[in-house]
Amino acid sequence: MENYLSGAEFAPRTTYLNTASHGLLPARTADVLRAAVQDMADGRIDMMDWFATIEEARARFARLAGVSPDRVATGSAVAAQVSLVAGSLPPGAEVLVADGDFSSLVNPFAMRADLKLRTAPLEELPDAVRPGTALVAVSAVQSADGRVADLAAVAAAARAHGARTLVDTTQATGWLPLDHGAFDYTVCGAYKWLLAPRGVSFLTVPEDGGGLVPVQAGWVAGERPWESCYGTVGELARSARRFDIAPAFLPYLGAEPSLALIEETGPEAIGAHNRALADRFRTGVAELGHRPVPGDSAIVAVPGLGEAAAALGEAGVEVSVRAGNLRAAFHLYNTAEDVDRLLAVLARA
Repeated sequence: MENYLSGAEFAPRTTYLNTASHGLLPARTADVLRAAVQDMADGRIDMMDWFATIEEARARFARLAGVSPDRVATGSAVAAQVSLVAGSLPPGAEVLVADGDFSSLVNPFAMRADLKLRTAPLEELPDAVRPGTALVAVSAVQSADGRVADLAAVAAAARAHGARTLVDTTQATGWLPLDHGAFDYTVCGAYKWLLAPRGVSFLTVPEDGGGLVPVQAGWVAGERPWESCYGTVGELARSARRFDIAPAFLPYLGAEPSLALIEETGPEAIGAHNRALADRFRTGVAELGHRPVPGDSAIVAVPGLGEAAAALGEAGVEVSVRAGNLRAAFHLYNTAEDVDRLLAVLARA
């Protein structure tokens, strides 16, 4: 996997270890986008074909998520899709979230003053579910430090108390195999581990829609979109497509080949590769006298080492700083040599 992908699909000019911020575009995706931009400039716009490509992207994501395509809605950003869930809750409903979880998941609930927003440490989240909790919302993998949530325990606790679950899989889907159908709702921004352009996100819902109201429904949310362009939409889509918004063509045209690459390679194989590199880094940075956040994640955070990011950037090693942590993220285009270069620069910093 490593040699094939590094040679055929990716040619970064830096040591890029920052997928937790944004993934790299595969060569096939860049080619599709260049051609689409040229078609737009030349007046060769085939909207019917482009919408068909969007449906292919929806189907590919559905297979990666382990659900049927009729449970997948397309969008442009996680926060907008979370807002549909937030808007569906009755006044006074309690929402439980993890301390310090990503704001795009948490803040839409905070914007409703009539909801009760409660937090708990990630490790204690299952035990924090109680009678009266309406929804538990949590990221599968924490953005700030890469910790992986015990989703099975969260889902079991929620079921025991009659609560629904919402899981943000943005930092997981693509390398951490998950059955999205095990939860009431999931959201996923595709521009990180799924290697799509920014502007692509997916929402999965129960077969009955999960009580969501499609308040943002436009013509594309109609059962027959091309007959729903004017006036009130006569019939909303019978599937999760009723929660779609009009797609940004370029991001979704790029998403399809990127999702194809992830599907062809397989999240299981990608995850094994990513975890091995992450473990190599944890071991190496510990030998340098630092204490990385423990775990078995593709994202490695090292508290107190954020100031080293500048020196790493000057050396052409791209990482990020989140919550004071130096954060490195390892994906299918990375190699053991990338890890060793990161460690060598840190040793000199």
